[in-house]
Amino acid sequence: MIRKKICMLGAFAVGKTSLVRRFVEDSFSDRYVTTIGVKVMKKQLTHRGRDVTLMLWDLHGDDAFQTVQSSYLRGSSGLLLVADGTRAETVTVARRLLALATDQAELDVPFLLLINKADLKADWDLEAADIDEQLAGWTVLETSARSGDGVEQAFELLTARMMERDAD
Repeated sequence: MIRKKICMLGAFAVGKTSLVRRFVEDSFSDRYVTTIGVKVMKKQLTHRGRDVTLMLWDLHGDDAFQTVQSSYLRGSSGLLLVADGTRAETVTVARRLLALATDQAELDVPFLLLINKADLKADWDLEAADIDEQLAGWTVLETSARSGDGVEQAFELLTARMMERDAD
């Protein structure tokens, strides 16, 4: 059995917990509950005939110039950075958190940026040109924890990238 640790990083209320819940339990709740510290959930999937257990570390939202708990990040195989399409500043937070993770925890792992709340696209505060300019070279996916759009694909893509890295 292969185990992979994925840390979810992003500002408060971007939908990290909701994305994990949608992926693991296929459920969604409108009720907002702040994550304090870290919450760990797991899900097993199969990638190219191999069983993989994903350990999903849902870290508390971080908007201030605080340090990411490097102990939470230790041993990560991949990162899912999450931003809220209705709040452009959350992309900046995600970029900052990636920099902190790579510096503090000395991580060099595959990552994706998920721009969540695709079900509210009419209310987005982000333009495609801004995304292209700020995030050149990044893999950016649109997701909706509410509808489930893009969620399964995001976790599967990150799993594939983590497994490819192991094969190298």
